[in-house]
Amino acid sequence: MQVQSAKSGVNYFMQGFELIRQPGLRTFVIIPLLINILLFAVGFYFGLEHLNRVFADLSAWLPESLSWLNVILWPLAVLSLVVVMAFTFSAVMNWLAAPFNGLLAEKTEALLTGKPLNTGGAIDTVKDVPRMLGREWMKLKYYLPRALLLLLLFLVPLIGQTLAPIIWFLFSAWMMAVQYCDYPFDNHKVAFQDMRFALRQTKGSSMSFGATVTLFAMIPIVNFIVMPVAICGATAMWVDKYRPAYRNLSISGD
Repeated sequence: MQVQSAKSGVNYFMQGFELIRQPGLRTFVIIPLLINILLFAVGFYFGLEHLNRVFADLSAWLPESLSWLNVILWPLAVLSLVVVMAFTFSAVMNWLAAPFNGLLAEKTEALLTGKPLNTGGAIDTVKDVPRMLGREWMKLKYYLPRALLLLLLFLVPLIGQTLAPIIWFLFSAWMMAVQYCDYPFDNHKVAFQDMRFALRQTKGSSMSFGATVTLFAMIPIVNFIVMPVAICGATAMWVDKYRPAYRNLSISGD
């Protein structure tokens, strides 16, 4: 595949921050963002209630001389809750917001190219939801066995403490590229295995894009906007690097 742009994946991700502020894209950014915040707030409320009960039991169990531990453990517990929930709800939102994500990628491509995609109206979009969710299921099936295999590396002495974290980060970066670059590919009905082949042909851009998404996704609160930013950035990368040749992708799967 001929590469059309020398921009790095980092550049494309950062371009996403500019694109989400465009008037024609804001609606498709704000709606899933509000859903995400609402779900996070509800989950955080119940999580905090559970922590209150746990620490009440802990205070009753600890001797008075160790009661000062609550001062240290409580902030750490709340911070851990925020981090865990941020990652959990990001995963859940990939499913709930799949139709919005596809529309955001579509509108971003139209904005960048000046040529709207012929994907039909709102009714056609609703009819396409099962196919979109099916695509998310394909990504999940691709992710889970590889993730479980890599997690086993953490149990291997020496490797688990040295190489496993590095391999896991690289795998996470690859999966972030697959997750978000898939939306513009899917809008053009490019097969999932062909999409992965295309990303492998530009592995430097794909991995730097995915690594940047991964790093930003680790920041609580900031990760609320990572999804729309990544979709816009991935669509910009699609337009520059893949769009001219996507019809020629006829490579068999892995």
